[in-house]
Amino acid sequence: MVMHPTRTDATVLVIDDEPEIRHVVHTALRSTVARVLDAADGRSALATVKAQTPDLIVLDLGLPDQSGLDLCRAIRAHSLAPIVVLTARHIESDKVALLNAGADDYVTKPFSTSEFAARVSAQIRRARTARPGTSGTVEADGMSVNFTTRRANRDGQAIRLTPIEWAILRALTADPGRVYTHQQLFDAVWAREFGDARQYLRVHITNLRRKVERDPTHPRVIITEPGVGYRFGIPLNQEIAS
Repeated sequence: MVMHPTRTDATVLVIDDEPEIRHVVHTALRSTVARVLDAADGRSALATVKAQTPDLIVLDLGLPDQSGLDLCRAIRAHSLAPIVVLTARHIESDKVALLNAGADDYVTKPFSTSEFAARVSAQIRRARTARPGTSGTVEADGMSVNFTTRRANRDGQAIRLTPIEWAILRALTADPGRVYTHQQLFDAVWAREFGDARQYLRVHITNLRRKVERDPTHPRVIITEPGVGYRFGIPLNQEIAS
């Protein structure tokens, strides 16, 4: 059984030159958002972003007048709305480039319409929710972290975190649900431009998971996006399945 996301009053802009894909997206989002706008090329898409200020943008990379990567950068210069990219590319470096250009999430074709709707709903909810990262308490799957008092616990038992582990959690929870590339997270924690980001993070994420996860071999707090990076929160396939 699949749980459908709650309907919101959001406006979503779908940028795709293929009518068939736009129809699929419209159908997937029919019960999730109030209004869906269309754009078939980069020029009209950017004009719609400026004029209509959509709450979320779905961007397909195969556009006739410019690259999806360039359009992603241009949109991000004018809007803070979440950008969910539709891509048929499976190359990790392409996904990393998209996230570094300002995309918030990506869905690889072919995709499940129910998972796609759940991702869109999650991104809209994230954008409308106050981001806790610098203070207050963050909770996930029995783990609780208070950044004001610098105290953490798992099921009521205190957890001792190193300064680096605190910094990793602070960075990830600053924008829950967002995928951070290895380099983005490395830069946020170490604030320097040299070093092997994956190697540094692999060691510290492994140690952090031993402390905050119920089962470090099946993480639900710090989620790996293979070849790309990490996100904070329960995986989407666990959120939408019942």
